[in-house]
Amino acid sequence: MRVTTAFSYHNTYNMSNNTDVHVAPSEMHEQQSLRALRRFDIGDVISPFSASQILAQPNYLTIQLSENEHIMLQPEWLQYTNHSCNPNAFFNIETMQLECVRPINTGEEITFFYPSTEWSMDQPFICKCNSVHCIGYIRGAKEMADKDLANYRLSPFILRKLRELE
Repeated sequence: MRVTTAFSYHNTYNMSNNTDVHVAPSEMHEQQSLRALRRFDIGDVISPFSASQILAQPNYLTIQLSENEHIMLQPEWLQYTNHSCNPNAFFNIETMQLECVRPINTGEEITFFYPSTEWSMDQPFICKCNSVHCIGYIRGAKEMADKDLANYRLSPFILRKLRELE
């Protein structure tokens, strides 16, 4: 069976190879979101990913791998993994897998902490995640307090950059 998800402002994405997630309206934001079609436990791989493009500069859809490498995600529907200050997923840039970092129930939005992979963000924003742990203003890890980053899993690149600041 072929499954596709259509969006009013994007192309149609073929999700026929994935029966674990789908794209649907977010309950937190006025945008689309990636949602679980089954339960995920800590350590589960939600999806492998790769780079459809490697850019020298960040944009609001990229994941940062190194100083001058920012990837556009493949499969493209991973771009709907929104931010939360209480994330349930992590983009592991070493294994190139989106991993579950806290239990995700069927129907729950899959989220990650944007500064976990972004040193300097293209578009900082006011967070609307409504988490009791909400940081408020989300920007790259470079501009965040150590105490705010201490509770999150961070990419090796971000950890290296933080060590350079010490």
